[in-house]
Amino acid sequence: MTKTTDASTQPPIKPLIDGAELQARLSDPTLRIFDCTTFLHPQPPDGQIRVETGRELYQSQGHVPGAALIELQQDLSDPSNGLRFTMPPAQALARMFAAIGVGDDSEVVLYSAGDSWWATRVWWMLHAIGFDRARVLDGGLRRWLAEGRPVSHEMQAYAPCAPLQVRERPVFCGRDAVLAALHSDDAVVMNCLRQEQHDGSAPYHYGRPGHITGSINAPAASLFDAQGRFLPPDELRGFFASRGIANSTKVIAYCGGGIAATGDAFALTALLGHRSVSVYDNSLQEWANDAALPMSTG
Repeated sequence: MTKTTDASTQPPIKPLIDGAELQARLSDPTLRIFDCTTFLHPQPPDGQIRVETGRELYQSQGHVPGAALIELQQDLSDPSNGLRFTMPPAQALARMFAAIGVGDDSEVVLYSAGDSWWATRVWWMLHAIGFDRARVLDGGLRRWLAEGRPVSHEMQAYAPCAPLQVRERPVFCGRDAVLAALHSDDAVVMNCLRQEQHDGSAPYHYGRPGHITGSINAPAASLFDAQGRFLPPDELRGFFASRGIANSTKVIAYCGGGIAATGDAFALTALLGHRSVSVYDNSLQEWANDAALPMSTG
């Protein structure tokens, strides 16, 4: 019988890992590496968005040796409300992670071949159920390939294991919390989509163009350098400070479907130590399709 260690007794680990350290540890039997790649494709003329998993790229371009593929919508989402990428109930999510080999003794490394917020989304979900042994590959697969590191084209899967011990954290919220924050002097509602999506000028949207009325814009895309790595902490701190976010500010991050928002949430929480951040899970895919909820352009 495999010995299971209480997750709360495990030593903390750094939230980011670089390619050199990961390559040196590829043979570590406790490591669980996951390619979290997903793509969103705007569909003219109606501006709706199509989801594409990273399966084809995982097989054709290759992946970090040993990395299994996570297809977020199929593998780790709750389809019961009809929205994409919704966080499942905590115990159900623990079982989902167990089915792909993540247990209390695991150390998880997450990356994407595209935008890193697909990896931070999975990190944030683990964070929400109290698992603190997950890391994001800084720069993702793009940086890994640029450094000339090895790739594999073989499908990888980890053996199922016992479910994680759940210690829920209130790091996801719903629209009622957003409405309350919009009327609070010590809270900020933060749109993590790009500027053109925030102001409504983009040719695609999630039901209505624009942003939640009263929210600020802090694009997740602005958190990374030209090589796809997170900016240094001082630069990240300055970025958020320029938007009125201090350490004591309550922050609710949103985007189209609760994905890019986790890039900002990860930066604030894991890299800057902010302790009052939540993600509006359903984000604009819910808000923009309810005409009673306020939205603005410009």
